[in-house]
Amino acid sequence: MDLNGVGAIVTGGASGLGNATAKLLAVQGAKVTIFDLNEEVGVAAAAEIGGLFVKVNVADETSAIAGFDAAEAAHGVARVLVNCAGVAPAARVVAKDGTAHSLDVYRKTIEVNLIGTFNMISKFAARVVAAGIEGEEAGVIVNTASVAAYDGQIGQAAYASSKGGVVGLTLTAARDLAQHRVRVVTIAPGIFLTPMLMGLPQAAQDSLGQQVPHPSRLGKPEEYAQMVGAIVANPMLNGEVIRLDGAIRMAPR
Repeated sequence: MDLNGVGAIVTGGASGLGNATAKLLAVQGAKVTIFDLNEEVGVAAAAEIGGLFVKVNVADETSAIAGFDAAEAAHGVARVLVNCAGVAPAARVVAKDGTAHSLDVYRKTIEVNLIGTFNMISKFAARVVAAGIEGEEAGVIVNTASVAAYDGQIGQAAYASSKGGVVGLTLTAARDLAQHRVRVVTIAPGIFLTPMLMGLPQAAQDSLGQQVPHPSRLGKPEEYAQMVGAIVANPMLNGEVIRLDGAIRMAPR
């Protein structure tokens, strides 16, 4: 898909993987709208790329609809959606002190990471279909899973469950939307230098990076964005989950 002048939406686009993706899409000519809850950072991020910021809770239907309305009013019907919004709590099924995993924490993780992804997919695709876009390709959706979907570590029960759901959603969503010429592809990143990891001491960052076979370092958000760009550009990439992880397979802890 030629992105020049095309409307694109990036959830979680205020920082991290989403922000790098928003920048890349803008450089390629897309009219980018950032959906995020961090208004202060999101407004600045959108201004930097000449885009639009809308405060959106991806797991809330009313908030999502309002966000898509605002994006469409500014940039027309979006034809590219990249789902990067997510949360990553750490808690064991049963803690060392015998306390059971909080059901509220588990539920929130599923709501944001999985239900939020589905909410964005369905709302986005419905608008693409209604727009009656002609040609071989009407739209592209890129989701973010995680290697935790396959190699969930100790303390990642909620996170791994939610990302496993995104993996399971990918092929069936691609098949559902094939008749409408909308592709669905998911990226499963390994250990990337996100704001959460940037808060760790350099020694801890280096130690995590050394776990990656090659290249033996943390992934860069720009490398995630490059994969998004490759997916958007290649019309035969559909219904697939791509591990972007330097060949790492996570240990139990």
